[in-house]
Amino acid sequence: MAIRLTDVANEAGVSLATASRVLNGSARKPAEEISLKVRQAAEKLGYFPNAQAQALARSSTKLIGLIVRDIADPYFSSIARGVQRGLGESGIQLLLASVGSDHERELETIRAFMSQRTDAIILSGSRLLEGDQQLEQLLENYQANGGQAIMIGQPLALTGGIQIDNDGTAADLASALVRLGHRRFAILAGDPELATPRHRAQGFSDKLERTGIAVEQTLHGAFSREGGYLAMSDFLTAREKRKESGQICVFCVSDVMALGALHAIRERGLRVPEDIAIVGFDDIPTLVDVTPSVSTARLPLEEIGRMAGEMVLSHSGAKLVVVSGVPMMRGSSELATAD
Repeated sequence: MAIRLTDVANEAGVSLATASRVLNGSARKPAEEISLKVRQAAEKLGYFPNAQAQALARSSTKLIGLIVRDIADPYFSSIARGVQRGLGESGIQLLLASVGSDHERELETIRAFMSQRTDAIILSGSRLLEGDQQLEQLLENYQANGGQAIMIGQPLALTGGIQIDNDGTAADLASALVRLGHRRFAILAGDPELATPRHRAQGFSDKLERTGIAVEQTLHGAFSREGGYLAMSDFLTAREKRKESGQICVFCVSDVMALGALHAIRERGLRVPEDIAIVGFDDIPTLVDVTPSVSTARLPLEEIGRMAGEMVLSHSGAKLVVVSGVPMMRGSSELATAD
């Protein structure tokens, strides 16, 4: 049952007129402590301005919200392009928001899309390992009021969407590298509090362990190009201090991290793959411009976005689709030969 403004007024202990002034906009503003009480009651009950529930019940606004971490990242821009493909000639307009790693900004963006009466919200990006009660409550309220919520990466049970098999794909990538002949490995593992990098690093190292190979070093940092650059710089500094030599294969849990790592390697005057073999994950479009070509796990990024767009059109947001990647062995992971 849709939450009414009357319910909010009762919860806050104010009159209906006061609740309306706070939530629907009025020149006559109640005191700040009263306004705060009304807004807290509205969020607790799942009520949103602009009569979202009634509007969604009557008709479609033809608006879809897509929230990504960083639109400059080719991973997310490829997914966004795929969502547009999936929406096709439906006449639906896509509202795009890039929120970075700011959790509060993501929640505020969801609330903004709700108040704009979007028919659906698609969220793409790694989730926190320990879950997020605020996010779950917002999306639960949104769906209860008629909206669709679809997630790409690690869908919640209440939303559905496209789940990426990060563990299994990373394990397949490790197997492919062992078959090539690699026996020494390090991992640039990204942010350990995020599910995507954690699952990729874990799937890779677990597979090596089952093969009888131990990862020599695992470094954490930002799940970004800069994070890859800094982690690789630290790795190379430690390697120099230990006076280590010989080729080692470094798995970066995303392609953008791999690109940052490549920059750090070249700053030191080292060679790829002869000194450091590099492997990424995702197969973003910009890899074709890199020399040597970067080994990676290919995810069908545009196809993932297209599926999310089609879920919106078919109202199958509760459906869960699992997508796996495929190892792509290229020049950056070639096995060094003895001189």
